[in-house]
Amino acid sequence: MTETVQTASTSSWRISLRQRVAELRQREGQIFLLLALVIGALTGLAVVAFILLTERMGIRLYPVGSAPWRRLLFPVAGSLGIGYLLYRYFPDARGSGVPQTKAALFAREGRITLRTVLGKFFCTSATLASGIPLGREGPSVQVGAGIGSVLGRLLGLRSEQIKRLIPVGAAAAIAAAFNTPLAAVVFSLEEIVGDLNAPVMGAVVLASATAWMVLRVSLGNHPLFKVPQYQLVHPAEFAIYAVLGVAGGFVSVAFTKLLLGIRARFLRFPRNTIWFQPLAGGLLVGVMGIFVPQVLGVGYGYVGDALNGNMAFKMMMLLVVLKLLAVTTSYASGNAGGIFGPSLFIGAMLGGTVGTLAHRLFPAHTANPGAYALVGMGAVFAGVVRTPMTSVLMIFEMTQDYAVIVPLMIANLVSLFIASRWQRQPIYEALAVQDGVHLPTAETRQRYGQRQVMSVMQAASESLPAEITVRQAMEQIRTSPFRTWLVTDLRGVVGVINLSWLERELAEAADQKLDELLDAQVFPHVHGDQGLDLALERMGANQIEILPVVNRANVHLVEGIVTLRDVLDAYGVSRA
Repeated sequence: MTETVQTASTSSWRISLRQRVAELRQREGQIFLLLALVIGALTGLAVVAFILLTERMGIRLYPVGSAPWRRLLFPVAGSLGIGYLLYRYFPDARGSGVPQTKAALFAREGRITLRTVLGKFFCTSATLASGIPLGREGPSVQVGAGIGSVLGRLLGLRSEQIKRLIPVGAAAAIAAAFNTPLAAVVFSLEEIVGDLNAPVMGAVVLASATAWMVLRVSLGNHPLFKVPQYQLVHPAEFAIYAVLGVAGGFVSVAFTKLLLGIRARFLRFPRNTIWFQPLAGGLLVGVMGIFVPQVLGVGYGYVGDALNGNMAFKMMMLLVVLKLLAVTTSYASGNAGGIFGPSLFIGAMLGGTVGTLAHRLFPAHTANPGAYALVGMGAVFAGVVRTPMTSVLMIFEMTQDYAVIVPLMIANLVSLFIASRWQRQPIYEALAVQDGVHLPTAETRQRYGQRQVMSVMQAASESLPAEITVRQAMEQIRTSPFRTWLVTDLRGVVGVINLSWLERELAEAADQKLDELLDAQVFPHVHGDQGLDLALERMGANQIEILPVVNRANVHLVEGIVTLRDVLDAYGVSRA
């Protein structure tokens, strides 16, 4: 009898829960703003915990004036221990967090797991507290977006609604991390969504304001950096700010190319070495830290010194180089942490260096070096992250000084122009491509009403294994009716070859394996949401008649193929 009552009670509870979920689904629009408030509050608390953990643990592990062995031991031990945790338990918590957040939005139906959120929080906290000089802002973005994703799925929201919560959580994270709610809104729309007119703007603003209030209540009304009032001493200074923009642009290019180049090398190592690869970054940081302790950690305290003109010229110049090497190696080797904070640090030291030099040459016509350090932060941030509007608003909110806007705009514009010319692919997009994730461009998102590849996509036909030689491939395709073939291995598709390519390689490298001749990361392909015109263009450029249609979250995962015949038929063109 008791069991019957318990069973009936359980059944009644389940029915009630399902009814509640059904009601919530019908009222998604009404609860969305309320959910933005909750996400903003939870994200704000998470960022506050980030700040307290990373700063207080760092002070305890390697306090100012501590023994040199501590400055070597903790970065090495931290990178090795966290490297194992990332490899074994939290593989999606590695790196910055911004590319992963964009991948969740555009390629994974808004899905970020609770394990990833927890792993990102604890692994990043431990990594930064051990002295690895990466930032907490990028990881905070993934944590905030993950909180939105987890809550959305718990409430049974549709995938489209869950995806709308991603930029909401991202904005809340930046608002709390930088104490800049307006810049957070612009960053979320400019970088994460890619559309400043996105319909989710209202929820983004609400979450940003809520997270900012949580930060203020928890840690007080303190700006991230205390800076003196800016003053333009002479109109000729604008030329020096333009020079600073040039320097910031080239430093941004060096930062991006160095990070991507080192990371590409680490990605080529065997998979079973991933768990101890972060040790390379920790070891380099530890050795540098023995001689120059300012390299350790995010270093916002030293940024404050540069902004207030309290740092020596030679030290600032040295830190530009050392921090550049330490950050790029730490990130590329697989440590958890972002590039927001490091780009601001490097920019401040670069600006302080240029400002000190200018002030020595033209003392009567230039402001103090701290003003240039402030503008340098914005210039390098704009060149690395490629969000010029966010950069201007962020510095403005930090200083609350409108007079700094014009020098910032000049330096940012010059830096962005140089960075875009010398490194065309933005860093977050390039990092995603290295991970096999291809994010849609603004042009792609505008084509949703046009003819898309998915409308003519068909199942994949025959393919060639990557481990066979060119000679074996020629023998295998003698009876094939096709003139283009996919090349596959255990990962999936790794290349596309045609008959003329095989004939050419047969004369030059007949006994080499196909995978030795192909670049598995760069091969012709399209995604299902791209236009048929792009598929036709890529077929023509590569002289092939078949293109693999691959998943945006995994470039090797084949969803189907599109053939030249299908594309021409879709446009009503017949071939003789």
